[in-house]
Amino acid sequence: MDNGADRFSTIRLFLDAAQLGSFSAAGRKQGMSPAAASACIQRLEASLKVKLFERTTRQLRLTEEGQMYRHFSEQAMALMAEAEAGLHSGGDGVRGMVKISAPSDLGRNVLMPMLDEFRALHPELQYALTLSDSTANMVQDDIDLAIRYGQLADSEMVRRVLAPSRRVVCASPVLIAQTGGPATPEELAQLPTLVLVTALGPMQEWRYCSNDEADEKRAVRVRRTQQSNDGEVIRKWAIAGQGYAYKSILDIAGDLRSGRLVTVLDEYFTESAPLNLLYHRNRYQPPRITLLIEFLLERFADLA
Repeated sequence: MDNGADRFSTIRLFLDAAQLGSFSAAGRKQGMSPAAASACIQRLEASLKVKLFERTTRQLRLTEEGQMYRHFSEQAMALMAEAEAGLHSGGDGVRGMVKISAPSDLGRNVLMPMLDEFRALHPELQYALTLSDSTANMVQDDIDLAIRYGQLADSEMVRRVLAPSRRVVCASPVLIAQTGGPATPEELAQLPTLVLVTALGPMQEWRYCSNDEADEKRAVRVRRTQQSNDGEVIRKWAIAGQGYAYKSILDIAGDLRSGRLVTVLDEYFTESAPLNLLYHRNRYQPPRITLLIEFLLERFADLA
């Protein structure tokens, strides 16, 4: 453990294991086998003469000493990143790669023009943009910024609300004229619908509020479905009149303005699903990330 480079590699492995809760997952991220990752952590514990993790068959968690070591290790890694960034701080310091994850529909139609605008201001910047309606693991996939809809569970990530939003039911004017349009959410179960498929399966439960004094939260299960794992496909099918879609209003704002799509049952579908920007809480953020965060907050505020 005397080699400085080896020590920093081990610290990275330790931090990944602490965040992912798994030696195997941390090892995969570092290109190591589970056995090699476990042995590396054991050597670190032996050199420090403390136990960093409590190991059980079901979980891996930090000891009190491990929590302290994690705190100072994160600070050390942040300082190293800051030192390296300082070596290239000529000009505005906005250079290098930003890894971004975003929903497919919003990414193509809303986010990409914003990213192009920011890169025009900072031409030495590059993006690694992943567009998917599945939720990326920001630690395991080494994502710098993630854009996600909805009320999020507790996370070790910082969450900034980019824009308020809600999910609406929409369809083409032609389809609404053909079907007469639903008078209640329950009628959607008998109408052609377009369903997004996520890692959790088809989103066939469409949540709404009862629109009475109780304002009770309910859900209708749609049955006559056409399905895709790509939100952009769902949107294009809706424009083509192939079914009713359950979309974020931000995704279809342009289609609503142009009249290509029309919302229905607005008095029922009122549940908030804000658009969030996530980034790492305990990680040094170079100028390319901090400035992009502020830029996106400003641009999305203009859409609200």
